[in-house]
Amino acid sequence: MFNRIISFLPSATEIIYLLGSQDLLFGVTDQCNYPAEAKNKPQVIRSVFDSESMTSLQIEEKIQELSRLQNDFFIINYDLLKKIQPDLIISQGLCDVCSPHKKQTYDSIQFLDNKPHSLVLDPHTVDDIMQNILDIAKTVGKEKDGSQIKVSLTKKIEKISATNKSNRPKVICLEWFDPFYICGHWVPQMVGLAGGINGISKIGERSRKIDLSQIAQFDPDILFLSPCGFDLHKVLQESGSLQKNNQWNSLRAVQNDMVFAVDALSYFSRPSPRIIIGIEILAKIINPDSSVDLEVPPNSYSKLKKNPSK
Repeated sequence: MFNRIISFLPSATEIIYLLGSQDLLFGVTDQCNYPAEAKNKPQVIRSVFDSESMTSLQIEEKIQELSRLQNDFFIINYDLLKKIQPDLIISQGLCDVCSPHKKQTYDSIQFLDNKPHSLVLDPHTVDDIMQNILDIAKTVGKEKDGSQIKVSLTKKIEKISATNKSNRPKVICLEWFDPFYICGHWVPQMVGLAGGINGISKIGERSRKIDLSQIAQFDPDILFLSPCGFDLHKVLQESGSLQKNNQWNSLRAVQNDMVFAVDALSYFSRPSPRIIIGIEILAKIINPDSSVDLEVPPNSYSKLKKNPSK
């Protein structure tokens, strides 16, 4: 068991709080904002740019610029790191843009004299996320609690999956739309569990850039806008640009007013236990008749306003 943990991963921070082990957490990132108390923890690492004040296109251009220059996406507060002297750093190996990556963990360990242990999480599926709960529970000495949480979440998933079998519409989830990226990793599995037929991407694959013509070829019944790291307000704010695109407006889902914005930051982007709420949101939209009893948080999703051209 470890006693002085730094989390470079918001989902890991969330799991530590869920396990009731937040007293072991001595440092987080500027993106660790759930639960709200996590924002009061010392922030050891932060992003080099403020994405909240930028548009989708500006964010994409900034990421491409940093990648081209081979500059870091995150800045470590080495003075604070030295003061904390962690015995464990939790990070991720999934994406070097979304959260501090293995490189920041390596740099931190090399800087510290005590050479802390590291736990690198690399989830690609819903099952991997469940395993991560067990992995973190083991590090904080809460294996029994971790198992109980996993069993509880698995039962919820099984219940949703069992009640959404009759109607299976074609679904596409977009992780970005300026330019277009298709959701990958665990999101395609979430769609399947919620009762939809996922389009273009496959379970466990990385998200990737796609052309609008590929979306038109699949011609989904339902479209979900789930830009990585955006809350519902930000998604709705950014979605206005889509209505100026004639090819977008010609899509069946758009014509039938079946385009939904979701709170991606809370329920889709992060590999945390709240992914199960994301599955419930999808199920409520994909098969509303069989999901009447499902209760989802307010402001977790919104149907886009009707196409002005109609």
